[in-house]
Amino acid sequence: MLSVAVPVVIAELGWMSMSVVDTIMVGRLSAEAIGAVSIGAVLFYTVGVFGAGMLLGLDTLAPQAYGAGDLEDCNHSLIQAAYGSLVMGPLLMVPMFVLLPWLDRFGLDPEVARLAKPYTEALLWSAPPLLLYMAFRQYLQAIDRVKAVMFTLISANLVNAFANWLFIYGEWGMPAFGVAGAGWASCASRIYMCVALFVYMLYDARKRNTGLWEAKLGLDFPRLRQLAGLGFPAAMQRALEIGVFALATAMVGTLDAVSLAAHQIALQAASVSFMAPLGISSAAAVRVGQALGRRDPEGAHRAGWTALGLGAAFMLVAGLAFVLFDETILRIFTNEVHVIAIGSTLLYIAAAFQLFDGFQVVATGALRGAGDTRTPLVTNLVGHWFLGLPVGWWLCFRMGWGVAGVWVGLSLGLISVGAVLAYFWSTRLEKFRSHVSRLPQPASPLA
Repeated sequence: MLSVAVPVVIAELGWMSMSVVDTIMVGRLSAEAIGAVSIGAVLFYTVGVFGAGMLLGLDTLAPQAYGAGDLEDCNHSLIQAAYGSLVMGPLLMVPMFVLLPWLDRFGLDPEVARLAKPYTEALLWSAPPLLLYMAFRQYLQAIDRVKAVMFTLISANLVNAFANWLFIYGEWGMPAFGVAGAGWASCASRIYMCVALFVYMLYDARKRNTGLWEAKLGLDFPRLRQLAGLGFPAAMQRALEIGVFALATAMVGTLDAVSLAAHQIALQAASVSFMAPLGISSAAAVRVGQALGRRDPEGAHRAGWTALGLGAAFMLVAGLAFVLFDETILRIFTNEVHVIAIGSTLLYIAAAFQLFDGFQVVATGALRGAGDTRTPLVTNLVGHWFLGLPVGWWLCFRMGWGVAGVWVGLSLGLISVGAVLAYFWSTRLEKFRSHVSRLPQPASPLA
């Protein structure tokens, strides 16, 4: 599990660091530039996460085929996912291009809105290569080639930083694009990520004789529907999860600047700790899917519990760090006494839900590897939107708890989702035994 999870966790941290680099490099321009990058990144992330979620069907089909030794079917799923990426990329770009001219109508600072438009326009052109990269990544994870994914993200950070330097400030004779240059730099780095993984896949296929060079390139609409049927609930689940935190931020934004600052810092800290179980979640999907492909239900169940144990252990440490080093963490971001005071309370609340946040994301990955993307969708919808968010609103505005009330509500939602998904996983073994008894005998998987 660790051999798959560790490189993926490093890749997830590399993905997060790219946006941090963008913010740092435009920060030399103006405060409005930082705001523009933040707005543009959120807009792109909203559509990008949905598109990437639609590709998560590969986390079911590719590992199961690989575990069964059916490389031809594994390659077939990759090719159909690539076709889906080429279609989804432009489709996701269209509504954003329509929205951008109206950006200044949403109450944004006029200068922030003006700068955000060209930045977001540049960023949107990265959607097709980014989705192709995601398809290649899911495939390589499924066949145990995760180190290539890690290397690509690490090197892409270097490409992004260098391109930022060129395009933002106009170095080496390039025109200075300013904030828009950060968008073009991100686009360049995502094209690099796509090309790098594509080249590696072809090289690996030739070296290991996986059959990818001889794979049929025709469209297979039933397989596309199968991928979409698995991917759509996963995409909606991610959109709902992001949406609840976005709405919570909007609620806090109606309070005061100090509360909003504390909320953003605590959320950033929680997001960093979340990267580890997110990577373990991907590893869980791979290991569970491969075990089911081998007709090993006990192995699949054991892989899921191993992943849940690793995620829980890390998040317990993260929660302890939030309690013991709350002020140290907060002072990385600010020296404002009032922000630190409120932020400490929020980190204590975050510590309470760390374990369950780890449970919910890892269990989601394990269930996805088993082909169940609907249970996490329904659980997230009920836990976050019907329980956590309403309670947070009530505590914040009716009970006068302020931002702490919002976080208590979010914590309640995460605890309920994590507990329910962990329970669902605990009941899967008999279902796995019944499922694999109907599968054909697997071939020997590729070493």
